[in-house]
Parts: sequence; structure tokens; C-alpha cells
Amino acid sequence: MTTLPVTTLLVIAKEPRPGRVKTRLTPPFTPRQAASLAEASLADTLDAVAAAPAGRRVLVLDGEPGPWLPPGFDVVPQCAGGLDERLADAFARCAGPALLIGMDTPQVTPELLTVDFTGCDAWFGPAEDGGFWALGLARPDPALLRGVPMSTAATGAVQRDRLVAAGLRVRDLPRLRDVDTAADAHAVAALAPDGRFAGRLAGCAAKAVAGGTAGRSGEGEPGPVAGARAVTAPASRAAGPR
Repeated sequence: MTTLPVTTLLVIAKEPRPGRVKTRLTPPFTPRQAASLAEASLADTLDAVAAAPAGRRVLVLDGEPGPWLPPGFDVVPQCAGGLDERLADAFARCAGPALLIGMDTPQVTPELLTVDFTGCDAWFGPAEDGGFWALGLARPDPALLRGVPMSTAATGAVQRDRLVAAGLRVRDLPRLRDVDTAADAHAVAALAPDGRFAGRLAGCAAKAVAGGTAGRSGEGEPGPVAGARAVTAPASRAAGPR
């Protein structure tokens, strides 16, 4: 009986520190609230990856791991360079089939991450903003990502065309909405109302309304994601995604 190769699940992320993540949420939220929302989004994402079948789970991190990291993940630093170089380097670390996602879609589920490469060479998850939230390659080739213009409205189309031009058989995942703005945050939270992200967003919004904290950094700030564990192994710092 033939044994199918087991997929590596990759998450590329930034350490959720104020002023470094989710800057487009400020305003209406303070930098600390924006970082807290990023932390909750990352925690929900990692939980979905932890619950999905995988041969290996890897966090490709710009910064240091924190209490939001569940067990079972290898942590590796991002390389220097643009986002295309960092995504390419993440795939270069994989010897077999791999699926990479970011930290901006806390509504993702284990079912969406359970991909089968039988009969196809790539999986592509388009994002509503024109980018992509997931990319899977049966045979990871960093050259498929290098040179793709990132963080534009055409990024997803260019990346998918690159896959097709290479002769790959591509299957599409559902289109998801990234969390970039406050409007995105509320729309995504409504899709996963029981997640950490939705709960954290509700808390931040309530504090902003009740205490007028949206314009005053450091007041009424939420604490760490509930239920997380401590992590002692640090990752090296490197340039991270937007």
C-alpha cells in the first residue's frame, strides 16, 4: 500500500508587539489594543493548525514566541528581505508537501487546512483584498514566490498565474477576508464569534466606548490571551510580514 506524503503546515507571523503589528487598526484602537487583537488572531490561527492533520507544524516568526504559542510547533526565524523572499525561504525549509498561511485569518478552521495533493500540485487561497491567505505546494519550489509583488491588489492574481505558468495543477480554497482594518476585524469576528479574536475585539470595543480609550495609549488595555501557556525557547529576530 502506498503511503501518501504528510503535509507540513507553516504559519508566517510577527510577534504581536505594539507599534509593529496591525497598525491600520490604529485608530480606532490604541497600539496596545491592536497588538492584543493581533495576538488573539495568531492564537486562533495556531489552534486551527494544531487541530489539523500534519506531519510537522512550523511557526516562521519575526520576533520571540510568547504564551500564545501552543505545544507541538517548531519555531524558526524569518530570513531577511521582502515578503516574497521570506515566503520562499519558508517553503525552502520543507522537503515535502507544505501549506503556508498567515496570522490574519482567525476564522480559519482545521477543515480548511486539511488539503489533499492527490491529483493537484498546488492549493491557492485567495483573499478578499486581492492577496492570498494560503498557498500549498506539493513540491515546494522557492522560485515560484520570488519576485511576486506583495501587498498589492494584484498579488493574488500574479501568484496564481505564476503557479499556472509553471505547469502546476492548481486547486482553489475558499476566499477569506484578512484582518487589516477595523471594518475587517468586525466582519471576521462575526464569522467566528466563539473565537479568541471575537472575544478580544468585543472587549476592546467595549472599553473604547465606555472609557474613551481609543485615543489614549495605555488605558484600559486587555491582557494576554486566556488559556495560553508559557514558552521559554526564543526565536531569532528577523524582518517580518506586513
